[in-house]
Amino acid sequence: MKTIISYNAFPKLLLAFSFVFFTALAQKTVAQEVITVQRAIELTLKNNLQVTKSKLSEDLAKENFKQAKLAQYPTLGASVGQDMGWGRNNVSSGVYENTQTYSFSPRASLGVDLFNGFSKINQIRQNKILLEAGKLNTDKVKNDLVLQVVTSYMDILYNKDRLKAARQQLEVARKQLGQQQQLLDVGNKTLADLAESKSQVAVAELDVTKAENALSISFITLAQLMDIPSATRFEVQAPDISNFARSSSIYDAEQVYTEALGMFPDIKLAALQTASAKKGIDIARGSLYPSLSFSGGYGTSYIYRYNSPAQFPNASFKSQLENNVSKGIGLSLSIPIFNGLQARSGVTKAKINLLQTQADEQIVKNNLNKIIYQAVADLKAAESTYASTTKAFEAQKEAFSVLEQRYNVGLVNSLDYSTSQTKRNTAEIDMIRAKYDLLFRAKVIDYYLGKQIVF
Repeated sequence: MKTIISYNAFPKLLLAFSFVFFTALAQKTVAQEVITVQRAIELTLKNNLQVTKSKLSEDLAKENFKQAKLAQYPTLGASVGQDMGWGRNNVSSGVYENTQTYSFSPRASLGVDLFNGFSKINQIRQNKILLEAGKLNTDKVKNDLVLQVVTSYMDILYNKDRLKAARQQLEVARKQLGQQQQLLDVGNKTLADLAESKSQVAVAELDVTKAENALSISFITLAQLMDIPSATRFEVQAPDISNFARSSSIYDAEQVYTEALGMFPDIKLAALQTASAKKGIDIARGSLYPSLSFSGGYGTSYIYRYNSPAQFPNASFKSQLENNVSKGIGLSLSIPIFNGLQARSGVTKAKINLLQTQADEQIVKNNLNKIIYQAVADLKAAESTYASTTKAFEAQKEAFSVLEQRYNVGLVNSLDYSTSQTKRNTAEIDMIRAKYDLLFRAKVIDYYLGKQIVF
């Protein structure tokens, strides 16, 4: 049985298929992944190439540490020499003949450093410290990236609210332009009033464009930190700002600084660099001491002469190797007396390097102290600013609402209306900025305390 579809049914089928297709496409487009700040941090630490490079440097430090330990072991080597020669040689007393010779000389050698001023031991200790420093440097890179992610995430949240506010104001401006056109049509408004409304719409459209551009850039910045394609579309999760109100009261700057000293990667890394510099002095001092080494060797040889006379026949390969064995051992003592004061200069440079690393360590501590005290003060200021801007926005919004009602009935001119609308818009943007500044300042404190960044 055949199914017959009439020609007139095709448009309906096409419409139905189109509806299903575009509905599915729309659902796929809208269903973007919502990335929390924790997920953004996780992706960044997993994918970012700065972390990868730091881990590779860590692997190099691990290999250097391994090599320094192996340098303590004796050295063992082997060599094989082969030579061919021809010409006149004294084959017997007073008799010279043209001869050709071939020689084969295997040899093995052993060398052991018995004492070298403890340089190798101190090198092992320094490389172990540098390995720990490499691991901490990776932690520092990750820590710095976390702050960058939080900053970029906040930028997205701020720009989203900014765009939302800009679109709302554009809608208000367009609605007002329509009302002005209607009032002009009945003779209750002038062309100047209409021009002013058109100007407000143009300004609002420009604000929307700026906000859209800023939001796009902030999304791209976060995507690049996470090392995902810049064109990837995703959403972010907005926090509840009420959870961070009055949070500065629980933070004491000195207490935060004391806790941060024991866990902040920058401080630990600076301390390890100082410890490494101290070992560098011990390594340099090793060159001031005598060095004692032991060596040993074992070898043999085989010589074959072409055209050898009958009274000097060539012995067999095996017998020559057995009879021509040479053995030897030796001790070598090297005493530095004068080498242009290079050894002492090396010690002096190592001491200067230690002073530099100690100064760098103190600078890191001073900067951390300054940053934390500033962060706590900024958090308190952000709370006050957010409270003030919220009150200012509510007041401006109420004032604009009243003025808008009067403007709609012709009791207020367009200039006063435009001024009031601008004040309201400015107050809203200030409040949005203060809201995310408060949230960011609170998260900065958690960052220095080594806490997980969560919203």
